[in-house]
Amino acid sequence: MFTLEGKTYIVTGASRGIGNATANILLGLGANVVGGYSTSPGQMEDLLAEYGDDRLLPLQIDLSEPGAGFKMWQQALAFKGEIAGIVNNAGVAPSTPHDTDVDQWQADWALVMQVNVQAVADLCKVAIEYFESERATDNDFTGRIVTVASRAAFRGDQPDSLHYAASKGALVALMRSIARGFASKGIYAFTIAPGWVDTGMAEVTKLPGNEHMLKEIPMGAVAPPEDIGNMIAFLMSGLVDHATGTTVDINGASYVR
Repeated sequence: MFTLEGKTYIVTGASRGIGNATANILLGLGANVVGGYSTSPGQMEDLLAEYGDDRLLPLQIDLSEPGAGFKMWQQALAFKGEIAGIVNNAGVAPSTPHDTDVDQWQADWALVMQVNVQAVADLCKVAIEYFESERATDNDFTGRIVTVASRAAFRGDQPDSLHYAASKGALVALMRSIARGFASKGIYAFTIAPGWVDTGMAEVTKLPGNEHMLKEIPMGAVAPPEDIGNMIAFLMSGLVDHATGTTVDINGASYVR
């Protein structure tokens, strides 16, 4: 077992689901976590009770606001004075059929691109600048970025989720570009592409008429969020840095590339 003792990580969307599972795993490995949330700290309250406010900083941030990624970074950096990596997990996925009226169509697309792409890009920008500055004074310094995309980036999504699939495809390209552009500076970037995960977003798989959503998964069930959290922690460990630029599929073999 590896340790992340004393390192500090940003995890967006940490109030529940994949983000909360990831925060829990990182804390369990000795790390400090700044966990972002939009409206309520949710399950982070349990983590706060277990690990204390010296290890976990719940941070309310609305990633739909322009510049929110920069704001989050500054507050996160102030927590411990250093950041070893960021986990871009937060995302939105409104239902927007193609025949939605134009105003709502454009509003939904703008929201999805702001939260799922622009906020991520802003966090990556400031993280890279910080990692570069640290590397300039310490040639052994390394920084890591793990972004949660989706199998939808590769196989597409439902007709009412065109914006979601497009945003996740953008994230894959972003991580690959960061990996290629900054590996020589000790900055490593990875993508995880889950299928259905046992979170609130997967409740739709349990609705009558949606039985096909589970039948297409050879393992026969949605993935536990801990599967994604464990992989994120492993990628943050530094044990597989030559995998930078890679995308890890976690989907129960429902989509195999």
